[in-house]
Amino acid sequence: MDKRTANAIALGLLWASAIVTVAVLFAVIVYVFINGIGQLSLEFIFTWPHGVNAEGGVWPTIVSTLYVTLLAMLIVTPVAILAAVYLAEYAVQGRLVGAIRFAADSLASVPSIVMGLFGLALFVEGMGIGFSMLSAAMALAFLMLPIVMRATEEAIRSVPKYIRWGSYGLGATKWQTVRRSVLPAAMPRIITGIILATGRAVGETAVVIYTMGQAINLPLSPFDSGRPMTVHLYMLAMEGINLPAAYGTALLLMIMILVFNLGARYILRRSKRRM
Repeated sequence: MDKRTANAIALGLLWASAIVTVAVLFAVIVYVFINGIGQLSLEFIFTWPHGVNAEGGVWPTIVSTLYVTLLAMLIVTPVAILAAVYLAEYAVQGRLVGAIRFAADSLASVPSIVMGLFGLALFVEGMGIGFSMLSAAMALAFLMLPIVMRATEEAIRSVPKYIRWGSYGLGATKWQTVRRSVLPAAMPRIITGIILATGRAVGETAVVIYTMGQAINLPLSPFDSGRPMTVHLYMLAMEGINLPAAYGTALLLMIMILVFNLGARYILRRSKRRM
């Protein structure tokens, strides 16, 4: 087989893989859109469920989803950024740093249901917090941590060396250079990583169902329980009590995740233009 034939075969396989991926994604989006668009309305979005929580709107579930996601983001962001700064700027590259990176990559591959059971054992029962926004947020933070940490580390490493040299040449210390020069230059990609991790947290079901509970209420305190959209969708679909509402909830959830992903792409595109 000559090089031209091998190149044509490889290119054909790449195109076929891309077409299949896009086709499957398009099919899922179209299917959910067709079945759920009839349910979307202001009444569906801003009213409460009633009856056996199968009729009415999904407003408390939207609030619970945004509440727990924001709380998880506030918990994980400072920890992940500080860990990434240490690995990229301060740590001596060796076996210990390699072990930390391996642990972060392994944590990213842990199934969400395992993380949910871990949150149930540690936060709900072990620490006595109970089913609450705080328990769910801390469990979600473990899922988000490796994504934000690795994205931040790569963003810091991508900052050009001359930015650091210029700061050192002006007499700045190591921490001043990191805080005032390196982190601002890497911030667009750091924000992109945070948004992508947040988008994953919005779509999680197994973690929150074991740590937040299923109560239909409007959470005010971090110690209040609630029902996120993913759990509400799961209950509606598995029990088959209101499939149209399940499709409507799924479509609304897909729109929220799409907004997060588009926001990440927009920030990354603007950062590339500036650079």
